[in-house]
Amino acid sequence: MKTHELIGHVDSDCFYVSAERVRHEHLRHIPVGVLGNQGACVIAKSYELKARGVKTGMPIWDAAPLCPDAVFVKRDFRWYEVLSRKLLGVIRSVSPQVEYYSIDEMFFDASALREPAENLQQRILQEVGIPVSIGISRSRTLAKLMSDVRKPFGCCTITEKDAIENFIHLQPVEELCGIGSRSTRKLHQHGIRTCWQFTQANRHFIRKLLTIKGEALWWELQGEAVIPILTERKKHKAIARGGSIGRPSTDRERLWAWTVRDAERLIEELDFHRVLVGELVMKLSYKTAGDWSRSVRFASPTCDFDKLLEAAHRLHLVACLELQGQAVTHIDLIAERLCDRGAEQRSLFEADEGNSSIAQLKRATNEKLGRFALRSAATLPLTDIYNDEAFNYDVCDIRDKTCF
Repeated sequence: MKTHELIGHVDSDCFYVSAERVRHEHLRHIPVGVLGNQGACVIAKSYELKARGVKTGMPIWDAAPLCPDAVFVKRDFRWYEVLSRKLLGVIRSVSPQVEYYSIDEMFFDASALREPAENLQQRILQEVGIPVSIGISRSRTLAKLMSDVRKPFGCCTITEKDAIENFIHLQPVEELCGIGSRSTRKLHQHGIRTCWQFTQANRHFIRKLLTIKGEALWWELQGEAVIPILTERKKHKAIARGGSIGRPSTDRERLWAWTVRDAERLIEELDFHRVLVGELVMKLSYKTAGDWSRSVRFASPTCDFDKLLEAAHRLHLVACLELQGQAVTHIDLIAERLCDRGAEQRSLFEADEGNSSIAQLKRATNEKLGRFALRSAATLPLTDIYNDEAFNYDVCDIRDKTCF
């Protein structure tokens, strides 16, 4: 594993809103929200909208009264990807190693950076049009903490040990990437509330409390870069497609339509990565409380769409029976136990598997005419969704990111 003297973190400020402002200048300096979930939910907000009390995840019918003069626009991940990759290109021009962490965040080797972070920040603003915050330090954890502290449109470079120690004295442990609410409670129970207190705790105790990932954070806060920059995404352990279905529904036909849509998106990704699936998991969230999940294990790993759809249908029927008319809000299909095509073990008497002629025709047609040009008739209840281009490309369709 290569170590770096300095690691940088670039974090876009209000990326979705900033991306909309690049092509719609009239949106600058006014409250703006970006809508997802079929236009029902605020997935991103400008600082002006945040100041009016609007929160991420808030339904549009709650957000609009808080800020009647706000402008709300539909998400457009194809456009966001264009700017995201332009941002990636600028960072790659100044660093030999860059990690495409997420659509709006990148880590990079800053050891050879020949200009102040502020110069890079201005260059990104001029060439991409997106305001960013930049942190540079001796580990990626410290770099991310520093960029977060300086948002919006700030820069923070701290490399000396004493200065790093002074900095982490003021940072709450819950600000660490990888420390969620459960880990925060555990740390607070032992009197560990700041990042500095985290570094003063016994390393072995931290490992016992928070596993090896917690120990890695302990080293990172000491200025030891033990979490590497990943220039390529690791192989998928699982691939999922799905999410919110917009308004909660008990309509079995509509729920099945969403399931088929997710299956078509899932097989598209399995084909791209040339992998087979050994187990299909269906996960549902419903309006009352909690989640529901069941799975189907295949006799042998498969990439056959008909088998995938048959398994999904079995799970759908079980869900309808067990949930007894409860309103579903989210549907996810997760392909697990993945293996490379050609690497699977098969019975001597098992026939070679390939997608049906219909599945092959569907793929060829969509590659030529565009995504979802040919789709399963079971998705007809979602014609409104397919007619809106905003919903035919999602953040998970942007490939190569190491996080999501």
